[in-house]
Amino acid sequence: MRKLPLSCFIIAKNEADRIARTIRSVRSWVDEVVVVDSGSSDGTIAIARAEGARVIVQPWLGFGGQKRFAEEQCRHDWVLNLDADEVVPADLRREIITLLRSGAPANVAYGMPIHIVYPGQNKPRMWARDNWYARLYDRSVVRFRDSCVHDSVVTDGHSVGRLKAPIHHYSIRSFDHMRTKLDERMSLAAAHARPRNRSLTFARLLVEFPMNFYKYYIVRRHFTGGIMGLRYATVLSSFRVAKVYRCWMHRNPVRSVPLAIANHA
Repeated sequence: MRKLPLSCFIIAKNEADRIARTIRSVRSWVDEVVVVDSGSSDGTIAIARAEGARVIVQPWLGFGGQKRFAEEQCRHDWVLNLDADEVVPADLRREIITLLRSGAPANVAYGMPIHIVYPGQNKPRMWARDNWYARLYDRSVVRFRDSCVHDSVVTDGHSVGRLKAPIHHYSIRSFDHMRTKLDERMSLAAAHARPRNRSLTFARLLVEFPMNFYKYYIVRRHFTGGIMGLRYATVLSSFRVAKVYRCWMHRNPVRSVPLAIANHA
């Protein structure tokens, strides 16, 4: 297969058990795969190199900063960003190839669905409706936001095209891993949250769980995932409550936050 003039970049740390699958999903049709490692202590770097990726070690710059650094290491202006736990399935691969081989793209960025795959499963649940992000774009026009917490592409008013096929996101190794991952991310988000009225923030605690459970279980259709879908929606909603609590207790150390709020799931 003739490769596209497209760079795929991946930021990673301690992803030895997952990164090979990610690289293999793109290496046959993109011109290069760039992995920016932020200090892995497992075999991530060796595995990525063995799979044909160019690996660069860069201490952590925050989510947005790390991805902006990775953008700058790419040879091509058109880039595809993947996380180290994501896979491009065949239908999305065909869609991207068709787009980039049909002349100059009409838009400077393209988004696609990103669907969660539960632990131990090999594809998203039926009728999945999780997230949608711009991941394929011209870095000479748009870039990732330079932020410690947020890692989204800032399109600055440019129109964004839509691809139909999803990325498969193997986000969690287990539900224990999910809790650990959410604890770290919610703590970071609370630490960087803008000051808000403490009374209003406290009032949010009363509605945060049911509001988010409805969002994840019903609107995002985790009800089609059976028991795993129920567990996923419950754990994620619980940590949304924990985030609001941490914002409310912002003057106290994060370690004082009771984590038992999510352990019932």
